Amino acid sequence: MTISINRLPRWRLVALSLAMLLPSLGTSIANVALPSLATSFAAPFQDVQWVVIAYLLAVTTLIVSAGRLGDMLGRRRLLLVGIGLFAVASAGCALAPNLGALIAGRAIQGVGAAIMMALTVALVADAVPKERTGSAVGLLGTVSAVGTALGPSLGGGLLAWFGWPAVFVVMAGTGAITLVLGVLLLPADRPGSRRPASFDVVGTMLLAISLGAYALATSLSAVLSGLSMTLLAGLAALGLLAFVTHERRTPSPLIRMDLLRNRALNTGLVTLALVSTILMATLVVGPFYLSAVLGLSPVHTGLVMSIGPAVAALVGVPAGRLVDRVGPPTVTIVGLLGVAVGSLLMTLLPGWFGVGGYVGALAVITGGYALFQAANNTAIMTAATGELRGVTSALLGLSRNLGLITGASAMGALFALGSRGVAILGLQSGGGEAGMRLTFAVATAGAVFAILVAAWGMRRARSSPQAAADQMAITRVE
Repeated sequence: MTISINRLPRWRLVALSLAMLLPSLGTSIANVALPSLATSFAAPFQDVQWVVIAYLLAVTTLIVSAGRLGDMLGRRRLLLVGIGLFAVASAGCALAPNLGALIAGRAIQGVGAAIMMALTVALVADAVPKERTGSAVGLLGTVSAVGTALGPSLGGGLLAWFGWPAVFVVMAGTGAITLVLGVLLLPADRPGSRRPASFDVVGTMLLAISLGAYALATSLSAVLSGLSMTLLAGLAALGLLAFVTHERRTPSPLIRMDLLRNRALNTGLVTLALVSTILMATLVVGPFYLSAVLGLSPVHTGLVMSIGPAVAALVGVPAGRLVDRVGPPTVTIVGLLGVAVGSLLMTLLPGWFGVGGYVGALAVITGGYALFQAANNTAIMTAATGELRGVTSALLGLSRNLGLITGASAMGALFALGSRGVAILGLQSGGGEAGMRLTFAVATAGAVFAILVAAWGMRRARSSPQAAADQMAITRVE
C-alpha cells in the first residue's frame, strides 16, 4: 500500500501514538492482575507487587538516560530498539514460568518503556509540519492519559476472559505492530543528529540511585517501617545532591544545569508533576469511592471510570489545535483552571448528586488536564531544538511519572486518613465521603499552586529583558 505525501504525517502520528500508548498501558494494566498472579504463583502480595514496582523503577530511573542516548545515537534508531525490547519483554512475561521470571520480564519491559516515553514526543518535530506541532503533541498527551486510565479496565476484561497471560500477549502484539509501523513510517535521523560525545555513566548511576530510592519509598510506603522510609528518603536526597554536584563539573553532563535554569522549562516540569499527581488521585481514590460509598458494582465502577479517558480523548486533539491557534500560555492557564475547578467540584458534587456529580467533576478535571498537557508540552518541545530534544522530552516524561507515583501513594494515604474519621470541610464523620473531600481539597490546593507557578513563570518570561536569552538555554548546544 502506497501512502501519499500529504497523508504521511498522519500515519506517522499513528505510529507515535501507539509508541506513547504502550508504556502508559504498561504502567497501570498489570495492577489488576496482582491477585490472580498471587494465586497462580502461590506467592504473597509483598512478592507479587514487584511485578508493578520493577516496571516503575526501570522507567523512572532510566528515562532521562534514554533521552540523552537518543540525542547522541539517533532518536528514531533508539526508539525502534525500545519498541522492540518492549514487545519481546511482553511476550516473555506472558510465557513466564515463575514469578521471578515475570518480574525480570517486567523490568526489561520498563527499559523499553523508558526509551519510548523519552523519545516519542521528541520525534514530533521531525514527523509533522511545524504548524501542526500543537495538534500532534495534544494527540500524544491524550493517548498517554487514556492509556494510563484505560489500563485497569482493559486489564480486568482480559483477565476475566482469558487469564493473566493475555494482558502481556496484547501488549506484545501491539508492540510488534508498532515496531513495523515505526520502521516503515518514522523519518530517518538527520545526518547531524548524532554526536561523538561521551555518555555520563557516573551521572546516570547517581540519578538512578536517587530516583530509584524515591520510587521505592513511595511505592512501598504502605509496608515500610518509619526507619526504612527515612533511610530511602535520605538516600534519594543525597543521591540528588551528588548528581547535581557531578553534573556541574563533568564536561559531558547527562543533564546540563543551564537547561534546568530555564524558567519556561522548570515551571512547566513543576506544574506537570502537580497535575499528574491530581490525575492519579482520580485513578486511585475513584474506584474505592464509587464501590464503597456509592455502592456501584465492579462493572458500573469501570464504566464510570472510563468517562475520564473518554473526555481526554475528545478534548486532546481540539486542545492541540487551540494551542496552534492562540498559543500555549492562554491554554495552559485555562487547563489548570479546569483542573482546579474540577478538584473543588469533586469535594462537593458527589456527596450532593451521587454518580452524576462524580462524573461531572471527573469530566472537568480530565478536560482541564488534556488542555494543560497539550499546551505545556508544546511550549517546552517547540523550544527544545537541536541536540537537546530527547533529554527535554525525557524530563517531561520523568516529571509526569514522578507525579503519578507520588499521587498513587500520597493521595491514597489522604483518602485513608479521611476515611478513618477526620472531620473535614464541614463533614462531621469519617468514612469514604470524608476521605474523598480531604483528598480533593488537597488536590484543589495543589492545582491553585500550579496556576500560581505557571503564571509566575509566564510573567517572569515576559518582563525580563533576558527572556529571549533564557529561552535559548533550551536550544543552545555548547
